[in-house]
Parts: sequence; structure tokens; C-alpha cells
Amino acid sequence: MSQKDELTFSRTLVALFRNIVYRDASSEYWETIELKSQKIEDYVSKIGLTLIVDDMDGYAYLKQRTYGDDEDAVPRLIPRHALGYELSLLLMILRKLLLEFDSSTGDARLILTRQQIINRMKAFLRDTTNEVKMIDSINKNIDRAVSMGFLSSLRGSEDSYEVMRIIRGFVNAEHLDEFNKRLSEYSRYVESDNNGEE
Repeated sequence: MSQKDELTFSRTLVALFRNIVYRDASSEYWETIELKSQKIEDYVSKIGLTLIVDDMDGYAYLKQRTYGDDEDAVPRLIPRHALGYELSLLLMILRKLLLEFDSSTGDARLILTRQQIINRMKAFLRDTTNEVKMIDSINKNIDRAVSMGFLSSLRGSEDSYEVMRIIRGFVNAEHLDEFNKRLSEYSRYVESDNNGEE
């Protein structure tokens, strides 16, 4: 490998350690990932990580490797963070919207405004006398989803976002089934509560 290739390889590794690498946004890194995926995998496996590449949606990222009971585990490099109820709810809603979008249109990109996301979230949160506080909390979770790579701000628009397809790798069909069950339970609860008031 030439010095230039080594430098490109190192830069690609750094890009992966920092964040998700998208084919459309980082063609040079993507080419290295395609050509040197086994070398990258060998390198990161020594520190307990594994390379995840989705060719169909065009993204790659590093994930903490899971170990069997009979294996010696490397200490976690990527810490686990509890997402919290509202952020988990937001990710489920975005994943569900992406699923509905894919089944009803041939478009490649799901674009939502901040207000559309807020309206979806409000439907699943308790009514409150302090709506300003609730919207502020939703906005903070939207910003967190952006920083985590699940939403991407559109250039030239402060309030429009693309739902990034990497969300499919984190919120799978099993999560969605559980989410739908809870939504059904919630709807029955609200309906019975409303009937009781009449």
C-alpha cells in the first residue's frame, strides 16, 4: 500500500470512529470502505468493534461487538446511553413514518419539517398545561436525533430534515411491533378514559 493509500485508509478509519459514513456525502471514504472492508474489520476487531456496511442504503458505521459466554470480551469502547422515553418515542415514530413512506411512494428521501415532527410527538405525549415546556423538550430530542445521525438538516432550511435510513438498522421490525402494541393499548386506554367522563 502506498503512502497516499495509507493516509486515505487512516482518514477513513478516523471518519468511521467519529460518525456514520455515507456513500453520497463521502465518496472517497466509501470507496476505501468497499475496497478495504476486511482490513478495516481486522483493525477494529482488535478493540472490540465491528464494521457494519449497508450497500443498499449506502452507509457504514462501527458497532460494539457482542461476545459469547465462552469468549473473553474486550472492555466497551462505545458507552451505552439510555435514550429516555421521549427520544425512544421519536425514533419509533420516525422509523414508522419511513416504513409507511417506503410502502406508499417511490421517492428516495423522506423529508419532514420540525413542526410535522412536533405534531406527531404531541399526539403521543400527555396533555399538559405547559405546552411551551413540552415543545421545548421535543425540540431538544429532535436536536439529539440530528446529532446521533438519525435526522439530517437540509441545506438552506433550518426547519426541514431528512430521515436517515440508518434508523432501519437501529429500530428493527421487532421494535416496531412492540411499539404498535403499545400504541393500541394507549388508544384503548384513552378511549375508555373518555367514555368514563361522559
